[in-house]
Amino acid sequence: MQHKAKISGLTMDPDSNTPIVILNCDDDRTLPIWIGLLEATAIATELRGIRFERPMTHDLFKNFAEMVGAEIVYVEICDLRNNTYFARIHFRLAESEFAIDARPSDAMAIALRTGAPILIDDAVFDSSKPFEEPGQVLDESEEGRKWAEYLKNLSPDDFGKYKV
Repeated sequence: MQHKAKISGLTMDPDSNTPIVILNCDDDRTLPIWIGLLEATAIATELRGIRFERPMTHDLFKNFAEMVGAEIVYVEICDLRNNTYFARIHFRLAESEFAIDARPSDAMAIALRTGAPILIDDAVFDSSKPFEEPGQVLDESEEGRKWAEYLKNLSPDDFGKYKV
């Protein structure tokens, strides 16, 4: 089964200084995906409606698809293997439908530009089950305890508050 998702925002992983895109599904599940800085910029500029004088790569892709008459039907976050997410962009051209492999960040940037829905397959959620073991606090200082308490009380909704 697939679940419709929306990009609720972007944030930065404070440990790795890597952008994270936060996807919220229609069934209240949240999926964070770590992405590259350039892809985060492509997503952020589209979310904010920023336009450039010349087309960026994802705009060029959209323009080419339109020029040849291909409709981007939807993008799908379809798998998670070895901590790597996989996606496909699904097209309709004339009477045929086909899909191509893509990085999730590129697929999402294209979906934003074309208005195509973003879908997440159950297999992704099944593969990304949280650890069963409780986390261990390594920093026993007062500040360490404050951070542990803060992190313990975070909810998926909190991630949407922070935008790049």
